Order: sequence, then C-alpha cells, then structure tokens
Amino acid sequence: MLIDAAGLYFRAFYGVPDTVRSPEGMPVNAIRGYLDMTATLMTKRRPRRLVSCLDVAWRPAFRVELVPTYKTHRAHPDGSEQIPDTLAPQIPVLLEVLEALGLATAGAAGFEADDVIATLAASASVPTEVVTGDRDLLALATDNVRILYTGRGIAKLEDLGPAEIEGKYGIPAAHYADFAALRGDPSDGLPGVAGVGEKTAAALVRTFGTVEQILAAAHDGVSTFPAGARTKILAASDYLAVAPLVVRGRTDLKIAPTEDAVPPEPADAQRLLALADTYGLESPINRLLNAMRVTNG
Repeated sequence: MLIDAAGLYFRAFYGVPDTVRSPEGMPVNAIRGYLDMTATLMTKRRPRRLVSCLDVAWRPAFRVELVPTYKTHRAHPDGSEQIPDTLAPQIPVLLEVLEALGLATAGAAGFEADDVIATLAASASVPTEVVTGDRDLLALATDNVRILYTGRGIAKLEDLGPAEIEGKYGIPAAHYADFAALRGDPSDGLPGVAGVGEKTAAALVRTFGTVEQILAAAHDGVSTFPAGARTKILAASDYLAVAPLVVRGRTDLKIAPTEDAVPPEPADAQRLLALADTYGLESPINRLLNAMRVTNG
C-alpha cells in the first residue's frame, strides 16, 4: 500500500476538530486523524507492506519552469506552500511517530509524493494499492495497481482499477494524465486548452491517444479530427508540448531502499510511549498497533 501522505494528513486536519490537543495544548488533530485512517486502511485492506509517500518538494522547480502557473494559487509570495499554522508543526511529529512505529516513509529531493508513488508503483512486483485523493494518480491503475480514491472519505473508498476508471471517465486509465492536461485542473493551476471541456477531451483521447498523438493528428490535418477542436488544439500547441511532463508522475526516481514490511510490533517502543504521553496520542497509537498485529495475523 502506497499512501499519499500529504493528501491524508490534510484530510485529517480538516476532518478532525482542532480542539483535539496534546496535554500542553498543541493541536494534534492531523496526527490523530492520520493514525486512525491508517489503522482503518490496515484493518480493511490487510497490506503486508506499506509506505507513506512524502512531498519533499511540493511544487518542483522543473514543473514550474514548464508551466509557471503550476500550484501558484497555493503558494506564498516566497514560493513556499500555504499550510495552516496549526498543521505545520504536526507534520514532523507525525513522521516521528511513524518512525517509532516502524512504518516506512519515502521521498525524493526535488519531487512530489506523486512521483514517488508512480516510481514505486511502476516497479512493484506484488499487487499494489495507492491511497490518494489526487485524480492524476488514476493514470497508475493497471492489472497490478489499484487506486483507493479517498474523495468521499476513508469510510467510502472508491476501489478503482482500469475497468472502473474507463467506465467512469470514458478513457483508458493510462491516458488519464492526457485527459487532465487537455481539460485543465484548477486545483493544480493547469489552464488546459481553452474551449476544450471534459467531453471533448475524453473524445480526443479515445480517438487519438496521448497528447503528443493528438497534437500530431491536429498538425497533420487528419480528416477525422473535429474541425472546431483542431483550431483550439493548435492554438494551445506550446502549452500541450510541456503539459504532459507536468501532469504525468515520474517513474524514474532513485528512491533509497526502505524496510516497508508492516511490523507486528513497534520499532522503538520506548520512544513511541514517550510520544504518546507527550502528545496525548495513546488511543490512536494503540488502535494502529492493533491494526498492525491484525495485518500480521
């Protein structure tokens, strides 16, 4: 199981009241929510291996260079990510708790969690589940990789493989990134092609395939290319030449090997006990420990 960590802790932060605090008054709602959601996922799905994948660079320079509007609406003037003041200090504590539990994390300098997940999923030798609320990762679905989409919450996970994604969006799962590049994605600051909505984007992807193939067909004057769409695609040629590189997850990262087996017992029980006491996390930590034992049962 590969977890989009930022997606899960943001969901936890907004889903659990910030009145949930440590004995000293620090909000721990995101930590508690993350641990509880991970325990639920473990209990329901029984993964033998699990990695929380991290945004080491939430807005990678190479993507911003290609599409300058990439995530600009979520950035401070200095380029850093807008994170609620009460969430930011919880993230290092959460990572410390995961380490004490013995649950693996992975990240890569200069890259997003999407890229880490794409790389690990592409190289997975066993059936793999990706837990995310980011629809761009639907493109990773294969016979070996399923997407557990969290859009409606952990209790209502959508379990999506290639057939389900094609049934829902009318396109092959492998081409979801091409579809997103054409349609645009305001949540990531991707403008898309002016005048091309979901229906047209899906029809072009079904007929011609990748953005590169769609552009080639438009330039070559293929007779089956819709006349109205051709004008719009050609007008957006510069954007479409780089958009796929922004939307598609990288699968070639060098990620340090990590012990990702779900352990039956914590890696550092004393440290975990100290963290539980300091931050008032006894209950969620115990629930996750029980889930770890169930997974190993």
